[in-house]
Amino acid sequence: MRGVEKAFGSFKVLQGLDLDFKQGSITTVLGPSGTGKSVLLKHMVGLLEPDAGEIVFFGTPLSRMSRTEKYAMRQRYGVLFQDGALFGSMNMFDNVAFPLRKHTDKSEDEIRDIVLQRLGEVGLDSALGKFPNEVSGGMRKRAGFARALVLNPDVVLFDEPDSGLDPVRTSLLNDLILQVHAEHGGTYVLVTHNIPTARSVSDYVALVWQGKRIHYGPTEEAFSSDDPFVRQFLAGDSAGPLGMD
Repeated sequence: MRGVEKAFGSFKVLQGLDLDFKQGSITTVLGPSGTGKSVLLKHMVGLLEPDAGEIVFFGTPLSRMSRTEKYAMRQRYGVLFQDGALFGSMNMFDNVAFPLRKHTDKSEDEIRDIVLQRLGEVGLDSALGKFPNEVSGGMRKRAGFARALVLNPDVVLFDEPDSGLDPVRTSLLNDLILQVHAEHGGTYVLVTHNIPTARSVSDYVALVWQGKRIHYGPTEEAFSSDDPFVRQFLAGDSAGPLGMD
C-alpha cells in the first residue's frame, strides 16, 4: 500500500497510508476503532479503490488489472470474517466446500478429501453435518478458517479473528493460526484490537491511527518502542496522545 487515501464524503479514512506486508510472514494491524483497518482490508482485495495512492499485489498494481485479473487475484486470498460469515443453510462440510465448488472443476471425491483435511486441521472433523447455529462461536471461527484455507491461498486476511471469543478460546485460535501457518506458509494479515494476540502470533506489527501508519516493524520492536502513541496503545494506558475522540 503506497500513499493510499480514501474518503467517504468529507470523512477521510485513509490519509496516505504506507504498508508493506512481508511475504511468508504474519503481520498484525492494530489501531483504535474507526481508524480505517477494515477499509484497509477491502482495499487489499480490490473491493474498494483508493482515491489516491496504489495497491500492489505480488508486483502488479491493482489499478492495472482488468476485471478478470482482479477476479483471479481474489482467488489467491482467503478471508476469515469477524463472525465466520458461514451460510446458515449449509452444514460445516458444505460451507467449507463452497469455494471449491464455486471456483474449481474438482470432482466431489476430490472436494471431500480436501474439506476433510481442512476441517481436521482445525479440529472439526467430527462436526461435518452440524449447522452454524448448532455450534459455538469458536467452532464457527474455526470453520471459517478452514474455508479461508481451502483454495490454498497465498494471502489470508483475518478481520478481528478474536472478536466475541473468551481469553481461552482466543489463545487456542492463536495457537491454531501459528500451527497452520507453520505447516502451509503464506502471508497472513490480522486486523485486531487484541494486544495479546498481536504479541503471540505476529512477526510484524503495524499500528494505524487516523488513517496513517504510526509504526511498522518486527513485533519485539513495537513492544519496546519509545513512541508515546505506540507505548500508550500497546500498554492500554489512559494517559497519552490517544483520547476518547
